Amino acid sequence: MMYLGVDCGTQSTKVVVFDTQKAAVIAQGESPHELIGGGNGRQEQHPKWWIQAFREAFQNALSGGAFQAMDIDAVGVSGQQHGLVVLDDSGDVIRPAKLWCDTETAEQNAEIVAALGGTKGCIDTLGLAVATGYTASKLLWLKQNEPDNFAQVAHILLPHDYLNYWLTGEYVMEYGDASGTGLLDIRQRCWSDAALATIDDPDRLRVMLPTLIEAQQAVGTVRSEVSLELGLRDDVLVSSGGGDNMMGAIGTGNIEQGVVTASLGTSGTLYAYSDQAPDIKHPLIAPFCSSSNGWLLLICTMNLTGAVNHYRDLFGWDLTQMQQAVERSPIGAQGLTLLPFLNGERVPALPNSSASLLGMNADNLTPDNIMRSALEGVTFGLRLGMDLLRGSGIDSQQLRLIGGGANSPLWRQMMADVMNCPVVCPTSTESAALGAAIQAHWCHLNQQGQFTSLKALCERFSTLNTDQAVSPNPDNVARYEQAYQRYRQQLLALYPESI
Repeated sequence: MMYLGVDCGTQSTKVVVFDTQKAAVIAQGESPHELIGGGNGRQEQHPKWWIQAFREAFQNALSGGAFQAMDIDAVGVSGQQHGLVVLDDSGDVIRPAKLWCDTETAEQNAEIVAALGGTKGCIDTLGLAVATGYTASKLLWLKQNEPDNFAQVAHILLPHDYLNYWLTGEYVMEYGDASGTGLLDIRQRCWSDAALATIDDPDRLRVMLPTLIEAQQAVGTVRSEVSLELGLRDDVLVSSGGGDNMMGAIGTGNIEQGVVTASLGTSGTLYAYSDQAPDIKHPLIAPFCSSSNGWLLLICTMNLTGAVNHYRDLFGWDLTQMQQAVERSPIGAQGLTLLPFLNGERVPALPNSSASLLGMNADNLTPDNIMRSALEGVTFGLRLGMDLLRGSGIDSQQLRLIGGGANSPLWRQMMADVMNCPVVCPTSTESAALGAAIQAHWCHLNQQGQFTSLKALCERFSTLNTDQAVSPNPDNVARYEQAYQRYRQQLLALYPESI
């Protein structure tokens, strides 16, 4: 059996073809996306770009000759969370999608939080604190700033739902991605009238929202037009899919307690599985539903590889030159601390903040130290999130590292030392796409009456690359701890209420 896993991220769409008999990815492809930016925090993309990128990535995978399109049994889609896709009553896209990293809607988010009774009211109502990146504030922004477009809305989808809609013609959403809208009660797994009422008439919005399904359920089969275009069979199933973090959890085998996944991508995320609806200890933790019918305690930082690459580009360095610069600088960058909030930040909750380089003097202000402070700064943001997860009872026996940054041996060791936790990378470098393919396999088996557990599939297919495993270096742990505490002190000095 062969399964197509699709990951529609911020920078590109990637696909993998997974052969269950070989227990391996046998082909993959990728195609980049454009981005519509703005100085006011606007970050948008046209959904049609995702479709075109999917087509190109699939053709790239197909051109390798390792499989034929007719071999595919089911498709699973992973997508960037929180993005708002609005369609009219003909199913046509009304305007570009506002993305997870869009902070233009900070004012609307504050309005929603206040209407729900502040942070505590959000948690009491929804089980989580609503953040600016979530879908809810984007919808209120649309109503307030583009009333003509809002009046046309017949369907509200997230990015992965839109790809599912293009594939099947069905308007469906699963609980994992739905919990990142800020409109779902994550404990009862239903839309919240109280949250909907902060935006518009709940009855009106409920008509726009898609049907909710469980993780193991299928959305439907691929439309005949798409089958013909891609060369697929008419009976190819499309699974529920989910957000990229939910699919990354499946792809890294993070579906039971004790494992933490860290994604070093455009954004940085840390997440851990829970088998019961969590009673969160800190509002910066997002206790989403998982795409494995449990829950996923998650923190997200908005500035990671994008911020690091921005500083790398200042010096005109390639990745090798950047690594050499960081290695020349000692741990702690001789006292330089970078708060890397180039596009605001989510953890800590600072949507309107800007970056700061602190501790500069005539001796330490060098390109090497600046570059190390950038890499340390984004990593310390993740450490802040790890502290929050550990404070909520998460057992971090092992850190599974994914995303582009995981390819760096230097960064892998830094993560192990800063987190004081063993680090290992999955065998597949595309964990979200692999997770989508594994979920598609699970869904396909269920559809055929073979009720195999997702855990059994992950144990077989979510393998780890032990050659890339690293353990914390005790000396480095102590030195990074000093630098991290300095980071926390300077963060609190500038933003006293941030954590």
